[in-house]
Amino acid sequence: MTGYMSGVLAILGINIIFAYSIYITAATGQLNLGGAGFQAIGAYASAILSNEMGFPIGLTLIFASIFGGLISFLIAFPILRTKGVYMVLATFAIAEIVAGVILNSDYLGGPTGIVVNDYIETELILIVAVTVVLFGFYLMSTRIGLAMRAVHDDDAVANLMGVNTRAIQIGAFTLGGAIAGLSGGLYALYFGFVEAQYFNANISIFVLLFVLIGGTQTAWGPLIGASFFTLIPEALRIGDDWRFFIFGIIIVGMMIVRPEGIVTRDALDRVWFKILGKTNV
Repeated sequence: MTGYMSGVLAILGINIIFAYSIYITAATGQLNLGGAGFQAIGAYASAILSNEMGFPIGLTLIFASIFGGLISFLIAFPILRTKGVYMVLATFAIAEIVAGVILNSDYLGGPTGIVVNDYIETELILIVAVTVVLFGFYLMSTRIGLAMRAVHDDDAVANLMGVNTRAIQIGAFTLGGAIAGLSGGLYALYFGFVEAQYFNANISIFVLLFVLIGGTQTAWGPLIGASFFTLIPEALRIGDDWRFFIFGIIIVGMMIVRPEGIVTRDALDRVWFKILGKTNV
């Protein structure tokens, strides 16, 4: 495998993991525009644990997830009091606060960043990505996943049916933060360097687009969306300066043709009906 292909696959794996962190929150009807902040928490936690504490790679990644999840849990209570565009703005503000703290902290390297001593191979990223994808499918097939979909469709009705909507939303937000922290840890250990400027608003917007374009109705959405946004721009490199123009047209076209995302429940039901002669329950 060439170095270029290895790098593309590593970025794809990290993006897929990151996309599932936002998808789990979106699956409960909450849009999170602060993904970059939680990814930064995991990345910097990995850098510190690796450099200062000498933790092994596996333990470093576990703690990166724990830190991301812990911070998500603590801010979930005030954040989830907001809805719609107000939640989008609130989560975006959290990401900006994280970036501001990092930029003004000498211990975290400030604007110059931190060099990470440990290194991981692309294969480990892909293994973790496959594990996260399988976990996403498993979660959405459980009663918890059913409750998440119910809250997404109508939280008031879900609450009347006995679903603890508050607990479901907090749990999803916390789990999403943990997975984002994991993606940040993998990023830090693969690229060997972290800086606050990377974890900017564009990253938060792109990962949310991964999920929205892929579709929030099924666990296929973030996988398809992250693959679409990662691989298509690479395939369009032959167009040089025109590739972003062409990619923009493709995105607009997808939003017009598939406003609910590339993969929807109805589309999956039609596929299952053709294959098995019945719908996917």
